[in-house]
Amino acid sequence: MNIDKAKKRISKLVKKGFKGYPLIEITYYVENNSETAHEVVVSFIIEEGAEPQTQKLSSKNDARHDETIQSTLVKIIERTQAVTVNESVSVLS
Repeated sequence: MNIDKAKKRISKLVKKGFKGYPLIEITYYVENNSETAHEVVVSFIIEEGAEPQTQKLSSKNDARHDETIQSTLVKIIERTQAVTVNESVSVLS
């Protein structure tokens, strides 16, 4: 899948806000001295109070601009039939 299409699909889902469960939380981890996110953690929560299932993806370049990672995120969202998608950036110290 094209990187722009994947990013646009994820962005549209994020903009919808909370619609219920299942929920996907995408967290990009950025080093405190750079703007590059080398790591992404995807958490899947089936219902409120359930233990999240997580998967970590990494990239040598910025994961937010990595076509393979963005396409994988779209596939994860589709396969889990997530109703809500949240996206955040966390700074590593």
